Amino acid sequence: MAIIDAHHHVWDLSVRDQDWITGPDLAPIRRSFALDDLAPEARAAGVRATVLVQTVTVAEETPEFLAIADGSDLVAGVVGWSDLTAPGIADTLAALRELPGGDRLVGIRHQVQGEPDPAWLLRPDVLRGLAAVASAGLVYDLVVLPHQLPAATEAAARLPELTFVLDHLGKPPIASRELEPWASAVRALAARPNTVCKLSGMVTEAAWSTWTTPDLAPYADTVLDAFGPGRLMFGSDWPVCRLAASYAEVVAAARALTHRLAEDERRAVFETTAGRVYGLPPRGESQ
Repeated sequence: MAIIDAHHHVWDLSVRDQDWITGPDLAPIRRSFALDDLAPEARAAGVRATVLVQTVTVAEETPEFLAIADGSDLVAGVVGWSDLTAPGIADTLAALRELPGGDRLVGIRHQVQGEPDPAWLLRPDVLRGLAAVASAGLVYDLVVLPHQLPAATEAAARLPELTFVLDHLGKPPIASRELEPWASAVRALAARPNTVCKLSGMVTEAAWSTWTTPDLAPYADTVLDAFGPGRLMFGSDWPVCRLAASYAEVVAAARALTHRLAEDERRAVFETTAGRVYGLPPRGESQ
């Protein structure tokens, strides 16, 4: 079965710092990671296409990612960053589309998890920016913490024309084995028909050195039940996942967590949901 990896990153520390990679725990990923590092692992796992996702709130990163995608037969889509609160957000998105690789721009993301205001997504200027994302035909990736899920749910209700993609299941507390209040909040988000979830980022929310697939199962089962396979997509979160697991181990865990699904349902999680939501080209076609 072919796979679309709907969530990975690259960064070059010689171009700019990744100021979130601090402390001894993150030392293993405090180096540059290029697409050439990912490609052999992805191909070995059966990945046919990927979505490259922003890492920092720096405007220059998105054109760089589009250029990477433009020169790649692996990266089919880019989720970039643009200042949602800027009055000229619509013009900025249009200009990005005109750049080399601009046809690979499929979504926008902001590090909402770092915003102190739990209702940041409901600010009038943010909602205006999200409406511009929808008008541009893009989706919006949500990187939020569990306590920010209610605001995300309300934003999805106010903007039914915009597809919201929840990254990393909303970062549930897997290491502490707690389900609530995360589970109730994620089900409320899933009740909005314009929401999708990524089966990604679980291994780094679990205990890094001791996690097992059964530790992840209650959380994967929750989103499978809430969103259904047609609104769930696999993502590796490489290279961040390397803190807790290899690329192959992440793929193996996702396969194990979805083994009870029918073949067409597994195909949705691993390929067709991402292709549909992000508007990626069908297998064998290029952009």
